[in-house]
Amino acid sequence: MKIIGVTGGIGAGKSSVTRILARLGAYVIDADQIARDVVQKGKPAYYEIVEAFGEGILDPERKIDRSKLGEQVFQDKSSLNILNDITHKYIIENIKENISEFESSGKYPMLVLEAAIPVKHGFLDMVHEVWVVTAAGEVRIKRIMDRNGFDYDEALNRILSQKSEEEYLKVADRILSNNTDISELEKNVLKFLESG
Repeated sequence: MKIIGVTGGIGAGKSSVTRILARLGAYVIDADQIARDVVQKGKPAYYEIVEAFGEGILDPERKIDRSKLGEQVFQDKSSLNILNDITHKYIIENIKENISEFESSGKYPMLVLEAAIPVKHGFLDMVHEVWVVTAAGEVRIKRIMDRNGFDYDEALNRILSQKSEEEYLKVADRILSNNTDISELEKNVLKFLESG
């Protein structure tokens, strides 16, 4: 059974590619969703994050306020690295459990692991093929602004806080350009699947 890793910068359209693959019968593991789950109140990563970033990142219910945490980490690479170091081990553990379930179920033709950060351990070492989704900078900025309600500078900051497109392309087995519409993207996904 094939495991496809889907990655790319924010606003490029990796989630759109994953949704297309899910409609085609893929079992999907979303590393971003897992990242949200592992930081829930009461879980080990929660306590490590609060210790690292302080109680100012908590909401009135003492849950991690993602926007407050985001303000800190997306303006400072070292803070982002600290957050990634904390959460990564828990995310990998969860992904491994998901892959085991997928392999033992035998009812899906392929597994898709979607992750914003194509890390060596927990992504690249778990997939058979890496699909990198790309889009022009201005296209990405507009998508982020529309989706998240950010202004231009906030959207640009999110892009700049991530890996450069060149870094993504270095790990690509296949590159999906996503500058137009969803039907064009779907055609390209199908072409990749048909070509094996």
